Amino acid sequence: MSSLYLHNATLVTGDTERPLIAKGSILVRDGLIAVVASGESDHPQVDRSIDCGGALVVPGWINAHHHLYSTLARGYAVPGPSPKGFMDILERLWWKLDRALTAEDVYVSTILGLMDAVRAGCTTVIDHHASPGCVDGSLDVMAQAFRDIGLSGCLCYETSDRNREGEGIEENIRFLEACRKSDDDQITGLFGLHASMTLGEKTLARAAEAGQALGAGFHVHIAEGEADGEVTRERYGKELFSRFVEAGIAGPTSLFAHGIHLTARELDQMKETGSMLVTNPESNQNNGLGHTPLLEALERGILCGLGTDGMCCAMPAQARAAYLIQRAARRDSSVAFMEAATLLTRNNPAIARRWFKTPRGKLAPGYQADLAIHTYRPITPLTGDTLAGHLLFGLPYAPVKMTIARGRVVMEDGMISHVDEEQLLAKSRECAGALWKRVDAMS
Repeated sequence: MSSLYLHNATLVTGDTERPLIAKGSILVRDGLIAVVASGESDHPQVDRSIDCGGALVVPGWINAHHHLYSTLARGYAVPGPSPKGFMDILERLWWKLDRALTAEDVYVSTILGLMDAVRAGCTTVIDHHASPGCVDGSLDVMAQAFRDIGLSGCLCYETSDRNREGEGIEENIRFLEACRKSDDDQITGLFGLHASMTLGEKTLARAAEAGQALGAGFHVHIAEGEADGEVTRERYGKELFSRFVEAGIAGPTSLFAHGIHLTARELDQMKETGSMLVTNPESNQNNGLGHTPLLEALERGILCGLGTDGMCCAMPAQARAAYLIQRAARRDSSVAFMEAATLLTRNNPAIARRWFKTPRGKLAPGYQADLAIHTYRPITPLTGDTLAGHLLFGLPYAPVKMTIARGRVVMEDGMISHVDEEQLLAKSRECAGALWKRVDAMS
């Protein structure tokens, strides 16, 4: 693999002891960070030396909950009146769109979504996939797109009984078995479940048994809308999280997305089981759903992360949205600021480390060489004490000049040169147009 030397950089290290190095340098070898230094460092000959011009270098951002299959929905409008309520959104938009996806659509939506991620400096994506019309092999199709772009992915298929009983179980098993046999740390997997409201008892038991046999964690939606809890109580006489605890789904390697309507008791159970919770602030506001009880979860010591739920991979903007929403919900201008910055810089890397062998999210020797170089010139003093303010108020508007993933430059000055971008864009517009027509034709 190639070697890189980055110098004349302002380093945001992700290290609590030394969060900022004003004039730093980084040596990258074989996909890993080899040296991080203040000032210039001695180094043998490298394949490329990069003068960062004082730009801000951060660990590559991590998206803890994404839906890359939704990429081709951008600009699509549901025929007729706008959907009213979350179930209407699911039934009239997402549950039609995912059924209409072809294998080609899955590849195109994945790679175009990852191109957006690259431009946002996001280098690791934890994705939750659905394509009922082409389930078998769909995760392999996605994995190929990740490899073609060069990013890291943790993938799963969302098992549910929505279209046919147990849909997705075999795809999760097949993919997880392949991941176990591979030493490649670029692609890993979880066992995907849609939500309690679409999982019958038989399917939930089968999925739990299969996932446990594989030693896999689970990736699940929970309490995104009120219907999830209502259906669960009505059909199964249980609270949402209790149902997953009893089934053996909850645990230290299991990720629960949203959690908007979780009760205090359910948050206690989440802490007791060591499970993780991911908030998706922009998506939740877009769907008019409310907000994750983020501060309550953090107060309990739950590992909470930050996702986008399919909307984008602009992670600093998500962190800003997270704290603004918590303040609006509580009508308290004193809360959530540092917590939101922590989700972005510490918690998402901690979540990723539960499934990836190679650590990421810190500029330190031995860590994966995932780097985002933001063209950011601070207009006020940038120190360890002021860093969070720059992350939340400056970086969301600062373009990414270069993205390095696994030690490889994958984007520079807006260009992703190792793929035929124009051809992919033309194909995506073609696929999107055909997909929209198929969705419109569904009853």
